[in-house]
Amino acid sequence: MHEREKVGMYKRESMEILKIVKSSRRKNRSIGDYFLASKNMHWILVGSSLFASNIGSGHFIGLAGSAASSGIGVAGFELIAAFALMELGWLFVPVYFSSDVFTMPEYLRERFGGQRIRIYLAFLSLLLYIFTKISADLYAGALFIQIALNRTSTQWLYISIFILLAVAAIFTITGGLTAVLWTDFIQTILMIIGSLILMGFSFVKIGGFRNMFYGNNKSRKWFLWCPTVGLYEFTSLPCPRGLRFTLDWNDNLYAYKLNVVIVQRSLASKNLTHAKAGCVLASFLKLLPLWLIVFPGMVARILFPDTVACADPEECMKICGSPVGCTNMAYAELVINLLPKGLCGLMLAVMMAALMSSLTSIFNSSSTIFTIDIWTRFRKNASDLELVIVGRIFVIVLVIISIVWIPIIQNSGNSRLFDYVNSISSFLAPPVCAVYLLAVFWPRANEQ
Repeated sequence: MHEREKVGMYKRESMEILKIVKSSRRKNRSIGDYFLASKNMHWILVGSSLFASNIGSGHFIGLAGSAASSGIGVAGFELIAAFALMELGWLFVPVYFSSDVFTMPEYLRERFGGQRIRIYLAFLSLLLYIFTKISADLYAGALFIQIALNRTSTQWLYISIFILLAVAAIFTITGGLTAVLWTDFIQTILMIIGSLILMGFSFVKIGGFRNMFYGNNKSRKWFLWCPTVGLYEFTSLPCPRGLRFTLDWNDNLYAYKLNVVIVQRSLASKNLTHAKAGCVLASFLKLLPLWLIVFPGMVARILFPDTVACADPEECMKICGSPVGCTNMAYAELVINLLPKGLCGLMLAVMMAALMSSLTSIFNSSSTIFTIDIWTRFRKNASDLELVIVGRIFVIVLVIISIVWIPIIQNSGNSRLFDYVNSISSFLAPPVCAVYLLAVFWPRANEQ
């Protein structure tokens, strides 16, 4: 398929979304309008944005890559999220609504009265966004474009990154959260339709769902068995029936109940009822990645053993430029090799939609944290106009820092992008979760 045809479909989608951005720009006159969409969003927009802002290109590339490498176990992150979002709507959002806050660090200031915890967690949140979510999504999206356009040079990787950043920054800087929610709604529809089509082609090619598990020795790694030897002994735990979803509880507590990117969408709802309904919709949508991403990733390992499942470091270096493995190519290989020309262009649009949804959401939430929690610390009497301008400028700063970090991800010793993202957040999430849990559920807790 010609490169112009592949890019053309995404360009048409972008033009439609820009119309929404222009219309929302005229309404962003205050920080409430820009950062919380005037608190007037319908539950359908909230639910679709909760899903789209979490499912970025890093999920399509990283989740499918981890599935190709180690099987179905990685789906646990997504399945637990369905329960985590319900807990967000019924346990945490009512507390945040009653506090009338913009960000989670701001909630801690209202709860404890001091500034130390607020500033510390604001900086920690920004670091996590930059070094995990933004950089990983950019790398994943650029990698997909590089493969789709049959380009192998690093130069093309960075050209793709600059283009993606430019589009995402324009959406966020000019439109605010209102534009982000509407673009997320449109792109959620695109992501689901496109990935459903690819899932269908994958199962047809492999000969059905049963053949994916039992028809090939390479696909047998799908049980969540416990290790029997090693540093920690898990043999006393029920296995595999228990699945031990609780082992990922801390990470999901932070990702879906304390993360400003997620919570900010709920706070933009018309009222608490719309916020809860949005969480219900998002929890159902989070059941889809198992079928739309994980299973196709497992199929890719069977269909492309010489590329996706390469084992020799020299061969892997020739194929994908990484000596530690090429499983991150799993989803892109399916798109390029299984879909006809027109649908290949659609999937390119889907991948870019996933990336744009994730990036615009993170840019908006990060600028909210910096503006509300850090800038107001130094400019206590700043006007609404000044805060909006500072938030837009900070998006540009985020873009620059994220680009600088991408080579580190590219040369990481782990070939699985999803593991890189979750390993960092899993180390930092537990202490943050402890602070918020005490703040929400223990009235006697204080800053001391």
